[in-house]
Amino acid sequence: MNDIHNESCAVAATAELIGSKWTSVIVHDLSEGPRRFTQLEHACPGISPRTLSERLQMLEHAEIVIRRSYPESPPRVEYELTPKGRALLPIVSAMRRFGRSWLVDAPPAEALVAAARPLTLPPRATSARELTSRRRRSRLGGR
Repeated sequence: MNDIHNESCAVAATAELIGSKWTSVIVHDLSEGPRRFTQLEHACPGISPRTLSERLQMLEHAEIVIRRSYPESPPRVEYELTPKGRALLPIVSAMRRFGRSWLVDAPPAEALVAAARPLTLPPRATSARELTSRRRRSRLGGR
């Protein structure tokens, strides 16, 4: 075992790369395919635009992410994992398994069953228009 974790230690180098806050979450989000900046921002509630920009630049510099600009109006920029970035996915999957097993409570089975049930109108609502009207009235405080 290496007594000193320096630049020659592979674990320390990998931890340095993915250990910053949000980095592994960004890699996880990009595992589903190319994403725009705003998509990544919405997928990571609580991240500031500045931090997201810094993390994407760091990942681009490390050749984990590629930034593609499209000459459209308005300009479109997408971020995508490189082959080196996709090589990190088994680590992210292991993090997911660990989190589900040890850190995050699974939703109760009843909640999963309820979420799978089809949505039905309340008995008094006879149409979608009436339901919309009820929602609008409830937002306005019952007026």
